Amino acid sequence: MKYIFVSGGVISGIGKGIATSSIALLLKSAGYKVAPIKMDPYLNVDAGTMNPIEHGECFVLDDGTETDQDLGHYERYLGESLSKNNIATQGAIYLSVIQKERNLEYDGACVDIVTYITEEIISRIKYAGRSKNADIVVIEIGGTAGEYQNVLFLEANRQLKLKRHDDVIHVHLTYLPIPGSLGEMKSKPAQMSVRDLNAVGIQPDIILARAERPLDQSRIKKLSISTGLEEQDIISAPDMKNVYSVPLKFEEEGLTDRILGKLGLKRKQTDLKEWREFVQSAEKSAKPVKIGIVGKYFTTGDFTLLDSYISVIEAIKHASYKLGVKPEITWIDASKLEANPAQLKKYDGVIVPGGFGERDVEGKIAAVKYVRENNIPYLGLCYGMQLAVVEFARNVLGLKGAHSTEVDPDTKYPVIHIMPDQAKKMLKKDYGGTMRLGAWEAELKSGSKIRALYGKDKASERHRHRFEVNNEYRADLEKNGFKVVGQSPDNRLVEIMELEGHPFFAGSQFHPELKSRPLEPHPMFLGFIEAASKDK
Repeated sequence: MKYIFVSGGVISGIGKGIATSSIALLLKSAGYKVAPIKMDPYLNVDAGTMNPIEHGECFVLDDGTETDQDLGHYERYLGESLSKNNIATQGAIYLSVIQKERNLEYDGACVDIVTYITEEIISRIKYAGRSKNADIVVIEIGGTAGEYQNVLFLEANRQLKLKRHDDVIHVHLTYLPIPGSLGEMKSKPAQMSVRDLNAVGIQPDIILARAERPLDQSRIKKLSISTGLEEQDIISAPDMKNVYSVPLKFEEEGLTDRILGKLGLKRKQTDLKEWREFVQSAEKSAKPVKIGIVGKYFTTGDFTLLDSYISVIEAIKHASYKLGVKPEITWIDASKLEANPAQLKKYDGVIVPGGFGERDVEGKIAAVKYVRENNIPYLGLCYGMQLAVVEFARNVLGLKGAHSTEVDPDTKYPVIHIMPDQAKKMLKKDYGGTMRLGAWEAELKSGSKIRALYGKDKASERHRHRFEVNNEYRADLEKNGFKVVGQSPDNRLVEIMELEGHPFFAGSQFHPELKSRPLEPHPMFLGFIEAASKDK
């Protein structure tokens, strides 16, 4: 196997995940099997216990692994499902080494950070490749060059390079700012980030130079001289309006051939036709469709963080581009809707995504009531479906005070309640990795809109929840038009609900956004966007 490490420099958030995904896609298009893996410097064992405002979306895999949002990028670009082998947090690595030490698997040796931790890192990298029978493993190192947190991942990179010199390369994504007071692109921060790598024994083979604008030849020459790289190995990576254009930009810049050449590989094919067509359809989409997303994980101080729902955003885009419309997404703070839900009338469709807890819940319920009564297409995702049940129970079934026991444990009408096995775990404070997670099968009801959208009788979808629809209220819900059109094979769990006589009003207990792909939009999002984009 060959190995490509991807690091970042100067600032966080410059797109290592997109760069890693793009490299993986380009190598796959060149005819190679690729396994991406994210090395996350956090001491959390997984992403399930991290605040989405601080860390971004928790992306759940088929096997139930709660991961960093970059795994979502990998899956979307590769069009493949990944597993727990494609993510490793520093916490999980330390935990594994400590457990082995406790089990005497090191034969009584004095267990040090180097080499026991670094060997564990290298072992996981190699296993990620073997598990997918890959030709090339692409390793994204979280954090920024010069930080203390990711130094062991970089040390593992250095050690693997020593052992497998011709099979390992390093791609460094760095940043060239353009200060407003100067109006000139400055290369010094990028030079210093490469020097930070040099300080831990790593010389990058390729630089991806991020900036607002394309690099000019003088900047490329300056970087080449200061870093010791050939000019052809300085790849300009300017801001793009559409992140799905990034692989095509890299291909034009010759990145694929530079990587293959350094690894001693030859291109087997070039297969980017469908990807190009997808990007072109995105660029041609002109008719606007206004989508409002009602949530609470949007703000921290004076900043708005959209990473909390990045898979929802991308799923909207996939469906919109497929249908030839241009999505205009607005973030609506649920706390501002309780008193004035009528502000939703300007939207073509409304989504209430997943979430937890009681904060701003009444604003979300007010939003559901308004779109239900005013025939605005609605898609409820996990908590969004549960709150649709709460709203319907209150305002159609007449069950005043109906609620989820997550919010009101003493409600007289617990239309949403905790799953029995989850109640036991909550009592023991067993929170990490214990929800109903991963892919579970749902049976779809014939004659429903959802069944028609899927085009099949069964679907496998990804879950992340502890609460569910209370079956004691199921008959009354259905009798009044809120139908269960997807359920678990044993009939115990409600998976999808659909309101009769509405242009589109549906909710899922699972997260359909986690399985949407650029070339294969998710059926539920397709149905929602189609209804939202119809002329009123």
